Amino acid sequence: MPFDLQGGGLEYAYRFVISLALGLLLGLDRERNPAALAGLRTFAIVSLLGTLAAMLAEHLQSPWLLVSGFLAVGGMIVAVYVSRGAANPDPGTTTIAALLVSYVLGALVWFQFDQLAIMLAITVTILLHFKAELRGMAQRLSRHDILSILQFAVLSFIILPVLPNRGFGPYAALNPHHIWLMVVLIAGVSLSGYLALKLFSQRYGAPLMGFFGGLVSSTATTVIYSRHSRSYADLLPLAVMVILAANLVVMVKLGMLTAVVAPAVLHVFLPVMFTGLFVGVLITWLLRRHMQMPDSLPVPEVKNPTEIKTALGFGLVYAVVLTVSAWLSDYVGNWGMYAVALVSGLTDVDAITLSSLHLFKQGKIAEDVAVTAITLAVIANLFFKAGIMLSLGGKALARKCLPAFVGVAVGLLAGLALWLR
Repeated sequence: MPFDLQGGGLEYAYRFVISLALGLLLGLDRERNPAALAGLRTFAIVSLLGTLAAMLAEHLQSPWLLVSGFLAVGGMIVAVYVSRGAANPDPGTTTIAALLVSYVLGALVWFQFDQLAIMLAITVTILLHFKAELRGMAQRLSRHDILSILQFAVLSFIILPVLPNRGFGPYAALNPHHIWLMVVLIAGVSLSGYLALKLFSQRYGAPLMGFFGGLVSSTATTVIYSRHSRSYADLLPLAVMVILAANLVVMVKLGMLTAVVAPAVLHVFLPVMFTGLFVGVLITWLLRRHMQMPDSLPVPEVKNPTEIKTALGFGLVYAVVLTVSAWLSDYVGNWGMYAVALVSGLTDVDAITLSSLHLFKQGKIAEDVAVTAITLAVIANLFFKAGIMLSLGGKALARKCLPAFVGVAVGLLAGLALWLR
């Protein structure tokens, strides 16, 4: 049934006001572009046209009216740009697409999708405004980086959907879909750090380089900068800051994983991690005050986290840790879980973290056991990396970093004592 236009339709005027505002927002960037034929007024009118066409289509019960308006707008815009001739330096495809989006957003406003229309309008405006930055980012990405993104798409949207979502093996612990979902989760976080490391770390310095390096692989970052510090004595301050930042961000990364996998644990997990993180940041800040950073910032060449071989390796480690954790937790109790955490945490904190959270969600272990196991894994991993620094970087690097590592370990144990009483 067509809607009732009581009061001459003025009761719907607020929708046209929203539509007008969205059109003006989208046209703001185009108005500043001298090569674009459409600006504030054109975008505003097209957005209002979308709202008006949607209103009439609903009132007349003729959706083709809305479709015809869309085709008419597209045709007129293309005709205008074609008429400018081959000498036109700007083909205007972005403006054409933005105007069509403006029309559709106007229609969305009429159908009361106001919040969605506003979010989309802001997103499109950001894309229009940051053209140079987005182009620069795309140009800085190598063919290998693009391949990494495609590999992540394969992991997420081709392999994951076809895997069976049921348990196999002892304790039904081996669920292929769940295991691969954790692979995708780790690969996604690592890929974000990997790309950010390539794009931004050189520009913003050692702390950010360590942050992104820690998201990808804190162990790889520690190994690389330990070698740098021994090969080039002038890079010792840089190596210290990057290594400490990379290992501190591990706790932030684990907090992110916990929020996604088992948010019910956060009320205990976050205070424990924050206590260790606070102590580590404080010691790192005190160290930084007395160190002169070098001008050069060598970016670590970390391994692509989305390669199928890497993904399969993590999936295998995760499956083994999950199965062994379930078995020892059943036969030995909590101490078995802690033993697995200490051993597996030496080289990989992610696997035992996800295993502990999964067992907690299944009701096989309590939240305090899960948090304790993850904390022990982090501490074991810190001291394993201390050994890496000593062997690869030498005593000078170890002396600088060890106080922060010990401080984090003490802070984590204090957090356990305070929050798990």
